[in-house]
Amino acid sequence: MIQGALAGLAAGGLYAVLGVCLTLMSKLVRVVNFAQAATAMFGAYTAVWLVTHLDLPVWVGSLVGVLFGAALSAAIGWIAATWLSESTTTVRSAMTIGPLLLLISMSFILFGNRPQPFTPIIAGAAFTVGGVVISQVAVVTVLLAIVIAVAAHLLLSRTRVGTQLRALSERPTTAELLGIRSRPLSISVWLVTGFVSALVVVIVAPSQANDATSLSMLIVPATAAALLGGFRRLSLTVIGGIVLGMLSGLVAQVEEVALVRNFLPFLLIVVLLLWTQRKEVWDVAR
Repeated sequence: MIQGALAGLAAGGLYAVLGVCLTLMSKLVRVVNFAQAATAMFGAYTAVWLVTHLDLPVWVGSLVGVLFGAALSAAIGWIAATWLSESTTTVRSAMTIGPLLLLISMSFILFGNRPQPFTPIIAGAAFTVGGVVISQVAVVTVLLAIVIAVAAHLLLSRTRVGTQLRALSERPTTAELLGIRSRPLSISVWLVTGFVSALVVVIVAPSQANDATSLSMLIVPATAAALLGGFRRLSLTVIGGIVLGMLSGLVAQVEEVALVRNFLPFLLIVVLLLWTQRKEVWDVAR
């Protein structure tokens, strides 16, 4: 049982990193980016194509793919910042569903609908705990989630750029009147979160189901992790992602309920939504 839970650490770190990116997007540019994992998937698939078809070294192809994923995210951000800057969070979030579906369709056309032959850039065991092997991928993804969350907190609370980003998210019109360049800042957030998402997907994809749909649908457990933190608290998002991954690994070890693991993120989302709306529900019931 413990081995199953620890085996889910790699997936948990992945959920946590993507959840942190979603949280930052929500806090800073007022959007839940449903295309977050899809841009990462497309960048990762581009990396595989560069390695297998152009014989580029794995590290070079991976870097180019990650940068391409970041560029795709920035392009979507440019659209949002240019034409939807005054729209509500709901409208801006709904807009990202279009790129999600488009990128999945384009991946089928360009790369086929089968899993891709990813070459691991990180592999092997990191250490052993009580006879249970902890992989290097698990360690890297968990540490990456923690480092990004801490770095984002320090950036937002202790730097001038962080102050501008907080002003942009809380009072966008006032921030523009004060001379803060909203569009470059917004696009930068899309670019950085796109880069981080593509990087973690390239790291984890060789050990996960890596067809286009599965990678793009990583947005679901990432959303569950971000929802645990209310799309505001990075620490709870990291914890939520790691716990969800470990819980999925634990459930997968029990044959009778193994199929339930695919529904855990949806179940968690429903429970969290009901909990956040509990006061309104109880008021209506009374």
